[in-house]
This record gives sequence, structure tokens and C-alpha cells, in this order.
Amino acid sequence: MGKKKQKIVLPPELPPDIPEDEVEVSDDDLQFIKENRSYASLLSTLDTHSITKHVTRVADAKDDALEKLYEKRMQKNALKKEKEETGLQVDRADALPIKTLDGKLHYRTATKTVSENDPSEEGTAEDVNADEGMVKLTKSEKRAKLKKMKKEAKKQGKEMAKTEVEDTPQAAVLAEIKEDLTAEEAFESKKCKLAELGSALLTDPESNIKLLKEMVQISKDNNHTIVKLGLLSLLAVFKDIIPGYRIRLPTEKELEMKVSKTVRKMRYYESTLLSAYKVYLQRLMALENKPLFQHVAVRCICSLLDANPHFNYRESLLDATVRNISSTNDAIRKLCCSTIKSLFTNEGKHGGEVTLEAVRLIADHVKAHNCQFHPDSVDVFLSLSFNEDLLKYEKKEEDQKLKNKNSKKRKNMEASNQLVENDRKRSRQESISKTREEVEADYKAASFAPDVMERRQMQTATLSVVFETYFRILKHTMQSIRVRPEANAGALSTAVEPLPLLAPCLKGLAKFSHLIDLDFMGDLMNHLKALASGSSYSGNTSDKCSKCLTVSERLQCCIVAFKVMRNNLDALNVDLQDFFIHLYNLVLEYNPGRDQGEVLAEALKIMLCDDKQHDMQKTAAFIKRLATISLCVGSADSMAALVTVKNLLQKNVKCRNLLENDIGGGSVSGTIPKYLPYSTDPNLSGALASVLWELNLLSSHYHPAISTLASGISSMSTAHNQVLLSKTSPQLAYKEMSLDQELCFTQQSGSIKLNNKRKRTNGPATSPSIGSTTVMSSFDDNELQRKLISHFMVHHDIKENERLRKELDRTALSPQLYEQYKKQKKQKKRS
Repeated sequence: MGKKKQKIVLPPELPPDIPEDEVEVSDDDLQFIKENRSYASLLSTLDTHSITKHVTRVADAKDDALEKLYEKRMQKNALKKEKEETGLQVDRADALPIKTLDGKLHYRTATKTVSENDPSEEGTAEDVNADEGMVKLTKSEKRAKLKKMKKEAKKQGKEMAKTEVEDTPQAAVLAEIKEDLTAEEAFESKKCKLAELGSALLTDPESNIKLLKEMVQISKDNNHTIVKLGLLSLLAVFKDIIPGYRIRLPTEKELEMKVSKTVRKMRYYESTLLSAYKVYLQRLMALENKPLFQHVAVRCICSLLDANPHFNYRESLLDATVRNISSTNDAIRKLCCSTIKSLFTNEGKHGGEVTLEAVRLIADHVKAHNCQFHPDSVDVFLSLSFNEDLLKYEKKEEDQKLKNKNSKKRKNMEASNQLVENDRKRSRQESISKTREEVEADYKAASFAPDVMERRQMQTATLSVVFETYFRILKHTMQSIRVRPEANAGALSTAVEPLPLLAPCLKGLAKFSHLIDLDFMGDLMNHLKALASGSSYSGNTSDKCSKCLTVSERLQCCIVAFKVMRNNLDALNVDLQDFFIHLYNLVLEYNPGRDQGEVLAEALKIMLCDDKQHDMQKTAAFIKRLATISLCVGSADSMAALVTVKNLLQKNVKCRNLLENDIGGGSVSGTIPKYLPYSTDPNLSGALASVLWELNLLSSHYHPAISTLASGISSMSTAHNQVLLSKTSPQLAYKEMSLDQELCFTQQSGSIKLNNKRKRTNGPATSPSIGSTTVMSSFDDNELQRKLISHFMVHHDIKENERLRKELDRTALSPQLYEQYKKQKKQKKRS
């Protein structure tokens, strides 16, 4: 049943309006009023005088008088406004302004004072008094008047306060000091708050995990130092409390299930940790683009990635690190490169997955930038290590699988001969085998180390991406070389595209040459041959093409070709004669101040010293050219060249005929009777028809080591020193000589400084000082060199002795450990 509607009672209708003329008063009405006079006492008590006061219009006043009254009031209001706007009794040009400390001008103002004897003012007062009798203010007008008066009072108070502050300029200074003090107090309080929150989280992270949100909020402060301190504090906290596993948040079904308090608490801890970590990473990514916070943000990103590469959101961290690996800032670039190298070397933390992701990201960046990247970005590939034993493990697993199949076949044959077992036993065995397989699968999933097959797949994928990057760089280099000779000679020097990634690419190919697939060997050797010649094709050689690559890069191509050949000697059959021709021509183009001497020394060692035997004509050509070049280069380069010359002379006895002083050259001139020094082919130079007269000049070299070595080569003596030098390689000789040059330079600079100090103290005296050349010339260079050699030999023997002692201690400790292991095993068996 619905509710009943309530009836609405309407009010009674009003009586009709009747005009006063039609109203008739009867005798009955008069009698009723007389009888009930007491009820009409209200009308008799009305105060007519007070009513007339509140009435604005007087009954006897006329309309003209009222209009005049309103006009007077309007005029008075206009006069008041003019006085308030000007407020001056004196003209501005006559009044002197006041200049405050801020540099603003203020004019003095004065209000008019009403004089007691002023007749005009008296007249106005009389008019006002007269008006009061005619017109009265209403309540709304009174309220507006009061509001105006209050506003004026407030304005006057503010103006007085301003004038007081202007009169006392120290108040502004005090206010600034107070603001600075409050800012310092707030800074110290925020620092203390960060320290308290961080210590609380480190002591008990599970119960104080909510404090992470407060620390993240403090790191969003307006103060730059507070932001940096907050980011670094959060970095220290996260590095300590992040678990050693990847957090997986529960699904909706798992959240609906009933769990214990410990599980609920762990879920809350993990969810809050992950949310705070996500907000922190978003903050770091936002601050990475700002130059003021870039270094701190990149440092936090690299530290988190290096410490916890297994944790959530590692993809964003790795992307940011690789993005800054080619930064123009040296500190940021070195930090990112060191982080990537540590990830490559410490694959036990992540199982190799991060290595593959990082290599792919670097390859994508190289491709996107068209090989115009910083060399350090590709140089990090040299820190990679590939396990070659994984192939052996794969073969062993295949053999075991074959054995298991054969054993199963044999068992099935034997079982067919025997009686058939019961169905229950078969089902039981099947269930046992299924449970074993499930347990093995769970164990593999829970184990931190990946499977051997997975590791092999990741390693092959990483290796393929690395070689893909290297071959892309080589292809880009070949394309750039093909384009450059087509340009004009003037445009060639101005619009030359740099090749920053060629040097690290060649180093990587030299290191991982034994892992290159044989299908790519032929193309790789052709490319290296073309790059060593400096042209786009192996047959084209010109001056324009030779300017495309530096001498060091072309020498590096020759080194890579020889390393590839030696690592794959059984599988390749390639003639390396072209590379010897390139080396023979590059020795003349070598410039010590422009090119790298270490690369030349390495090329001489690998191409000339490491091979057992060479052609006699080619060997003589190299001996003659290296002896000639040693006259024009520095001491370190000439030492490497002379060591190579001595090595070649010791291996090829017939080439010692170059040391004879025949008038027409050596006694064995060969097929070419005359020496051609500018020949591009060493086999056609006819070096056997020449004499090593350069050794006579080198025997009087300013450096004692070079002079002794040259004189020893010319006489081919078998002194102890000569035997020691013959065993050294050109690389080692170059390094030792460069170190000696640095030591001599430091000694000379120290002596010059000491000499200058003595001259300043003694004045213009002509007496020889301690740092003068006369005292330095008294030292015997040979004696000093002999003492230094003996000192470093003793130092080397000490280091070798320490190494041997460590190995002896390790070998002596191993049987003791084995005996302890046996004892523990026996105790376990007894227990």
C-alpha cells in the first residue's frame, strides 16, 4: 500500500478591496468600538514625534528645497574627493622629496587643518547642521561610511609603517638575516631528518619500510643540496635492503586467498619497497636530463645497476647507462663504461642475461648513430669473456643421451623376454619418474646458475651481436673510403668524416679472432687488405686513398690479419705477401709525433720477429729500411727498430753480408745488382747490394743504450748484454725506452727547478750551482744505467720469489685440506 496524500489547506481569501468613499460606517460599528475601547489602546500609545524624526521628508517642505539640499550634498562629496586625491597644501615643484635606501623618491604630504576662525568652514558647519534637520542618514549609508573610515585608517597605518621602515634601514638587513637563519635551520633539520630515516631503515627495514616514502618526498625539495643528499641517502638504503631475488607482486586470485600474518607482512614489505623504488627511479630519470643533477643521477643509476643487476626495473637502468656511455662529459662516460665492464666481468650476479641485453643496446646505439660514437662505447667489448668449454659440455651431454637410449633399448629387449609385471607396479614406476622430472625442473628453475644449454645460447647470441657490430663498423669504413676519393682535393681536407670506432673494432677482432666463423674469414681478410692499403679495393692504391686512414690504423689492420691467420692456421690458406708490402711502405710513412709507436712495435714483433724464417731478399729489405728509419725517429722507436734488425740478422745468417764494407755493396747481391731505396716491393728493392752504413752513425748516438746496441750489431758480439737484448721483443724495448725517457725528463725538470731556485737566492753569481750543467755532466751515464739495471733486476727477482713462495704455500696447504676433508667425512659416517 502506498502512502496517503496529505490534504493541503489553503489560507482564506482576502476581502475585496473597497475604496474609502464606498465604506459606510454603521451604528453597530460605532457601538462595537465604544464597547471594546481597551483593545484599541495600542494606537493611543504611538509616539508621533519619534516617527517624524526617522522620516526623510517633512510634510510642510517643498520639492525645490529638497532638490537644493541634494545638490549641496553632491558638491560637498566632490570637494572631499579632491582633497583626498591631492592631500597637499604645497605644490610638488616647491616641496623637497626624500630619497630612501632603495632609490625611490617620496614627497611629503600635509593635510589641511580646519582653523577655528575660518568663516567658510563655519558656514559649512552651519549648512551641515541645517541639513541634519532636513535629511537623516539611513542605516545602509551609515554602514558604508563606517567602512570608508576603517579603510582610511588602515591605509594611514600602512603608510606610517612604511615611513618607519624607511627611516630605519637596519630593519631590512635584520629581516634578511632572519630569513637566512631560518633557511639554515631548515637545511640542518632536513639533513638530520634524512640521517634519522636512513639509520632507522638500515636497522630494521621491515618495520620501518614506510619511511621510504618520506625520504623520497624530501628528495623533491627545492634546495639543490638537499635533493643531492636525498638521492645519495636513498642509494645507500636501497643498496642495503634490496633482496637477492626479483620481486613478483601477487595476482588478484592470490590476494583473495587467506594467508598467514607473516606472508601478509612480507607482501606489504615487498609492495612498498617496489613502489618506492619505482618512484626513486622515475626521479632519477627526470633529473638525468638536468645538467645540475646529471652527475649525481648517473652515479646513482650506475651504482644500483652494478650492485643489483638481478632486481626489478633493471632494463630502465641499463638503458640509461648505455645512453650515457658516449657522453661528452668525461666523468659520466668513464662511470658508465666502468659499470658496463663490471657487468661483463661479474656474470655470476645475473647469469649472463644483462650482458646480452647490454651488448644489444650498444649495437643498436652504434647503428642509430651511423658509427659516429665515442671509442669507449665499443672498447667495453674487450672486457667480455667467452667460455670455450661449453662446446665440450654439449658433446658430453649428447654422448650421455646416446648411452641412455642404448641402455633403455637393452632393458626393453630384456623386459620383453621376461614376464610382464603387474599394472600397479608399472603405474607406480611411471609416477616416480614423473615426480623425478618435476623435481629436476623445479630445481633448475630455482637454481641461480643457468643451465649449460642456456649459457651456451646466450654466449652465442652475445658473440654474434659483437661480431655484427664489428663488421658494421668495417662496412661503414669501406663505404666512407669509397666516397672520399670521389671528392675534390679541396673538399677532402675540410669535409672528412671521422672514423672513431675503427681502432677499437680492430682491437676486438684481434682479441676474438679465434672465435670468428670460417665462413666470414675470406671476406674479412679482403676487407683488412683493402684497409691496410688505404683504398676501397685491394688493387687500388693512391695518395688520396692513403690519406683516408692513419698509419696506426693501417698497421692495426696488418696485425689483425696475422692474428686471424695464426689462430686459424689449419683452416685458411691465404697469402700474406700483400701485408708485408704494406708494412714495408708504412715504415716510411711513420711519424713519431702523429702515430702510435706501440702499434709499430707490435707489428714488427708479430710480422717479423715471431715468424721463424723469411725470404732472404725480403729480410734484407726490412733490415735496411729499419736501420734507415732509426736515424730519423726518437730513441724509443729506434730501439724497437734495432731490436728487430738484430733479431732478423740472428735468424738469417746470409743477411749478415750487409755488415761487410765492400765497395760495390754486399758480397751476395742477388738477382738485383743495385739497391732501389724507393721501391714499394721489398722483394724488388735489391737490399742485398747495399751496406748497413747507418750502424756506424748510430754507434755515436746520444743515447748510450742505442749506441751500444748499434755497435754490438755491427760486430755481432755475444756479450751478456747483447744476449739479453736479443731475447727482448720490440714491444718490450719500446716500453722500457719510453719509461727511461719519462724518468730522464722528470730528473731534468727537477734539476732545472732547483737551478732556478738557487739563482734566485744567490743572485747573479757566476759560480756553478747544484743544478747546473757542469755538475750534471760529471755523472757517468753508463755507470748510472748499470746501477739502475742491477737495481731493477734485484727488484724483479724479489717479486718472482714472492710469487713462487705463494704458489708453494698453496701447494702445501692443499694436502692439509684434503686430510681435513677425510676426517670430516669419517665423522659423518660414524654419526
